[in-house]
Amino acid sequence: MSPQPAGDVRVVFLGGLGEIGRNCAVVEHSGRILVIDCGVMFPDPEMPGVDLVLPDFTYILENAERVEAVVLTHGHEDHTGALGYLLTGLDVPVYGSALSLGLARSRIDDAGLGGRARLVEVGDGERRQIGPFDVEFIPVTHSVPHGFALALHTPQGVILHSGDFKLDLTPVDGRRTDLARIGAIADGEGVRLLLSDSTNAEEPGHTESERSVGETLRQIFGERAGRRIIVACFASHLHRIQQLVDAAVANDRRVALLGRSMIRNVSLGRELGLLSVPEEALVEAEAVDELSPGEVCVISTGSQGEPMSALTLLAAGENRRLTVADGDVVVLSSHAIPGNEWAVAKVMDGLSRRGAEVIHSGIAHVHESGHAKQGELATLLAVARPRAFIPVHGEYRHLLRHARLAIEMGVDEHEVLLCEDGDAVLLTGDGIDFDGEVPAGYLYVDGIVGDIGTGVLRDRRVLAEEGVVVVVLAVDSHAGEVITGPEIITRGWVHAPEAEELIEEARLAVIKAVGEAVGAGSFDVDTLRRATRRAVGRLVNERTRRRPMIVPVVMEA
Repeated sequence: MSPQPAGDVRVVFLGGLGEIGRNCAVVEHSGRILVIDCGVMFPDPEMPGVDLVLPDFTYILENAERVEAVVLTHGHEDHTGALGYLLTGLDVPVYGSALSLGLARSRIDDAGLGGRARLVEVGDGERRQIGPFDVEFIPVTHSVPHGFALALHTPQGVILHSGDFKLDLTPVDGRRTDLARIGAIADGEGVRLLLSDSTNAEEPGHTESERSVGETLRQIFGERAGRRIIVACFASHLHRIQQLVDAAVANDRRVALLGRSMIRNVSLGRELGLLSVPEEALVEAEAVDELSPGEVCVISTGSQGEPMSALTLLAAGENRRLTVADGDVVVLSSHAIPGNEWAVAKVMDGLSRRGAEVIHSGIAHVHESGHAKQGELATLLAVARPRAFIPVHGEYRHLLRHARLAIEMGVDEHEVLLCEDGDAVLLTGDGIDFDGEVPAGYLYVDGIVGDIGTGVLRDRRVLAEEGVVVVVLAVDSHAGEVITGPEIITRGWVHAPEAEELIEEARLAVIKAVGEAVGAGSFDVDTLRRATRRAVGRLVNERTRRRPMIVPVVMEA
């Protein structure tokens, strides 16, 4: 890459533009790089065996000597969950609120970096000089406490990154999105470029206050006295957890925590003073059965139907600490993330089969989004009055609708760019424009193996959908004849005892193909493997119209 002209500012998007998750971007000027967020995306059904999806860090690692730091907007996994992977190859400080750093620490510790990671805590309204980057941390309200918008004071003016936000006028902790400060920047230096959360850009109106969920939860508790209540929500949603604790205590219930991340995050929230939970209100999950049903509230993980989560195991009757009983009330205090609908429905069905009353967001107001809808997005645009605009954080249709909203709000259409992962843009005295592309593909993580390629995923999909046929034979390359086999083994294609005739046909087809190849003077193993694969593939396709993975194993004797 050629040297960047002095005074110009470059923004590169590595994730989060075109999907929900993997949020990661970099800002460059004066020869240095600042990384904003470093998140994961959770796999969809088209990614069998994949645990996490990461941004492609190629661009960052190739320029590692120029990276100044990582700054976090908030503590959700889709913004912090990939830090452990990035910091393995990059030794730089990480800036964020105490809670964001605390939530990110588990991923960092999992990577074995807890001893050397440099975590720098910042507070509301602080302004830090990070190398050449002048970064201001502006409070915003979201579904996890202590999120920030970032105001980067650069040679090309202020770049304002909204982070994930909503305009909640009555937040549980009283900490509102600081529109006054954003307005002051607009009135002073002005906002050169706004990067704004697009998750709910298709939704009209305004997101309701988190307190409205608390009112519904209190009503549920009041109307179901004498019955055990189990509530599943995100372990990072400390405001929701606080309202659940308050409702439980007000109804003389003890609180049990279920799920490792729930226990860890509640402990962190209490340690930071963000959660008020009376010690006498807590009870171990193992002791729940010793209390009468009306004396307990269980707060659990697993609201997204995650495999092996506490709620999923409850639905299957496999949770070692607790069993769902007839008459229990289970509240799913969340929306299903796109792609998780089937898993959540399966959990709800399992709970219902065990006699529980299941309450979810489709029938009661037990969840509210942490992301701004169109009315709030328009308000931010009106307050910030940006000269240029790029929608971030969302699927393509969200970004497109947000871009149109910005134009409707008066931003010059030539200064509104619709970017995707891998795009780079350049801010100069003449305006804003695209400035090439960088690698931004998916990095798939499978267990402790690390990154796996798209070829592996493709093979897994074939195996899952079409099955596998293994053909084993031994040939005498000197005599030019098959001396053992061919033996045909199938998994997921046809069941051998029920398809002996078809498998015998395939065996004869292999013998014929290998014989023809040998007769033509081809004795090398690779040629015989290809002949075997073609013969079996042709027969399988003609007889079953399926395309299983065909694995020829040809041995020389």
